[in-house]
Amino acid sequence: MKLIIIAGPPSAGKTAVAKQILRTHPNLRAAYLKIDVVCATEDEEIRSEFDIPSRKVYSGDLCPDHAGIMILDEAIEWAMAECADIFIVESAGLCLRCTPYTTQSFGIVVLSAISGIQSPAKMAPMIALADIAVVTRIDLVSQAEKEVFREKIRRIREEIDIVETNAVQGTGIRYLTRAIRMACDIHDPSVITLRGIPPLGVCTVCIGKTNIGWKNHNGVLRRLDGDALTFRGD
Repeated sequence: MKLIIIAGPPSAGKTAVAKQILRTHPNLRAAYLKIDVVCATEDEEIRSEFDIPSRKVYSGDLCPDHAGIMILDEAIEWAMAECADIFIVESAGLCLRCTPYTTQSFGIVVLSAISGIQSPAKMAPMIALADIAVVTRIDLVSQAEKEVFREKIRRIREEIDIVETNAVQGTGIRYLTRAIRMACDIHDPSVITLRGIPPLGVCTVCIGKTNIGWKNHNGVLRRLDGDALTFRGD
């Protein structure tokens, strides 16, 4: 079974890319998992359109990428029990700092061409650890804007493959299809690990304390002056 992990900012076109992957692999049995915060209907849409097993997980107060990491082993077991040849995991990817990509997976970062030319720099970890970058909505920008956007991505990771597409219509998606077909299958689920290191530590804001000001908190903290992180507590 191939594990495909799709990440990117909200409304970049992640689900549209997932649907194009499913349309271009009609002979493979697929399974789909959507990880979101409080509301998602993508699993229902994909189940209805493609007649494949699909599920969703709500992270609630937890970062969706963290929630996905925690349940991924059980999700892989579920997809394998469904006899899936390809398992697509789509993460909400809200904080742009976490990256859900793992070993033994094919990582896709989805970016919108109309999100601004500086947006790749704002989601650098997602780009740096992905296997391929899919740029959507290219029909809404000029050729010059596409070239600038492509250069901004390559400044994050020079060798990354880039696919430019109108994901709804599927233009250019054959390059992504070819890359997925060449990707390796899962060979041992028990040794799958994250590709990157998650953000440092947990502070008391993360567990629900609402006071403002670093003096009122413990854990890994940041002050206004300087970029150095401070640790308070045991």
